[in-house]
Amino acid sequence: MSQKTTNLIHSVPVDELTGSISVPIYQTATYVQEAPGVNKGFDYGRSNNPTRLALENIVAKLEDGYAAYAFATGLAAIDAVLKTLKTGDEIVAVDDIYGGAYRLFTHIYEKFGITIHYVDTTDAENIKRYINEKTKLVWLETPTNPTLKISDIKAIAKTAHAANALVVVDNTFASPVAQQPLKLGADIVIHSGTKYLGGHSDLVAGLVVVSTPELAEQIKFIQNASGGILGPQDCWLTIRGIETVTLRVERQCKTALRVAEFLQACDEVGQVYYPGLASHKNHELAQQQQNGLFGGVVSFTLKDDTEEAANAFVTSTQYFKLAESLGGVKSLVCHPAQMTHKSIPHEKRLRSGIADSLIRLSCGIEEAEDLIADIKQAFEKIKKLEPVEVFN
Repeated sequence: MSQKTTNLIHSVPVDELTGSISVPIYQTATYVQEAPGVNKGFDYGRSNNPTRLALENIVAKLEDGYAAYAFATGLAAIDAVLKTLKTGDEIVAVDDIYGGAYRLFTHIYEKFGITIHYVDTTDAENIKRYINEKTKLVWLETPTNPTLKISDIKAIAKTAHAANALVVVDNTFASPVAQQPLKLGADIVIHSGTKYLGGHSDLVAGLVVVSTPELAEQIKFIQNASGGILGPQDCWLTIRGIETVTLRVERQCKTALRVAEFLQACDEVGQVYYPGLASHKNHELAQQQQNGLFGGVVSFTLKDDTEEAANAFVTSTQYFKLAESLGGVKSLVCHPAQMTHKSIPHEKRLRSGIADSLIRLSCGIEEAEDLIADIKQAFEKIKKLEPVEVFN
């Protein structure tokens, strides 16, 4: 494990003023100053907040970064990094990208003159074909959402840095428990704190972690200037979630592997996507890069590769609740083509591996045998459905 639970727990500070073992929620907009510009390190809620600062320091330690900054959502965190660019700059991005990131790239930043090249980054050599003197960022998700592709962060960072480009890794799916991209050569790490860090499906949050003082200065300026901050209540909830992240993620990874192995043996299933399976294209890389923890998400296609078949399954589960998001203590099921990745054009979805019947499971902390039984009963329920007659 990359982060010992003991170290994590004791990175959460005890309040110096009262001795409170829980970080206080500083629900304040402003701070009284002794004189103009003379204060206790805080002057206005947008610029800084003690609860937010505590969260940012904890996440920076989790990722072994120089500094971290908390934003209102994961997309706000992505947006802050994109704001470091200017017209004419280019991004080389993973092809199987989160739909919200694709929407932001395509509908917001392309019209400002930012060019994005979508590439299969599972082969590090592909990066070399697109990187040039205009490339400022190489944008990775590893594992990707939702087909769980794995990219070699160390090899890609070497290529990117030779071209004076920065490497950004969305580490949401692996979490800092399994993977620390900055140690592998990445420059910036992004998290949707909504997922594994928060862990209870009760908040939305985004984090940016940087490796250098120069990047810290840029992101802090953007955070303050743009104002997309995370409020103190949600900062506290995220800290509360982080305190148990190692326990939850370890359990979710073990459960996901058992679910993936079960799905592999199901007649109804076409293909299973899970880096913990020996059949996965990048299994060995994932084992090395993710410290033997393969994540709590499993995706699979149905042999009946249709939207209708996927709909039948995702509306037949009991423990797996049909909802957006992932990483919480309760298991969730999602149909990316109609939900998380609906904003991506159909043909592009297919090219990146998101089939019409692709289903994404986020394993919670329930017993693995109960989740497997839920999948079994869903398949049985589908079999009993009467076929719909079509009259011409």
